Amino acid sequence: MPAPENIHTEFHRMLDRGAKEAQLKQRGHVFWFYGLSGSGKSTLANALERKLAEQGYVTKILDGDNIRSRLNADLGFSDEDRQENIRRIAEVARLFLDSGIVVIASFITPKRELRANALEIVGTEDFTPVYIEASFETCAERDVKGLYAKAAAGGVKDFTGKDSSFEAPEEGAPDWTITTDGQSEEQCLEQLLEKVLPLIQLSNS
Repeated sequence: MPAPENIHTEFHRMLDRGAKEAQLKQRGHVFWFYGLSGSGKSTLANALERKLAEQGYVTKILDGDNIRSRLNADLGFSDEDRQENIRRIAEVARLFLDSGIVVIASFITPKRELRANALEIVGTEDFTPVYIEASFETCAERDVKGLYAKAAAGGVKDFTGKDSSFEAPEEGAPDWTITTDGQSEEQCLEQLLEKVLPLIQLSNS
């Protein structure tokens, strides 16, 4: 979408991303965690951030409930609102990315189309989708927020996995898959670190 006629951007006069990354001694990247509610997205996002912080990396978690409590408090869970929710988050992620920050986004993002839209906004080279996989039954058993019980009683509309479908990555997709069924948090975190670190290390660091 072209900028409105009276909008004159200042990007060309600002310190560029390379300067910010050199200052932070890291490469910015967006890791987009997605999966069912209760699959372990937020748990792993927080664990990953703490491990990266211990090694001196500057990070920012964008969490679904946090964002919906403020920035996107005006949005519901219809298909249209989910699309706008993800669009806004992807734009926010790109702002942090431009500052050289490692972004860990944690959103259900149930449709492949939504994830494709986020990738388009952020850019293929800087965006890694990470499927946090757990079965509906496992997530319902965990039910850390009480949402599955509420949904079963009809108290949650458009609940993902029940009333609204969730689309896993297609076979052959480049998405990483971290399976939390039958694996400990530590095992999942180790898998993540092995994949994440090579993407955020500067070649001269």
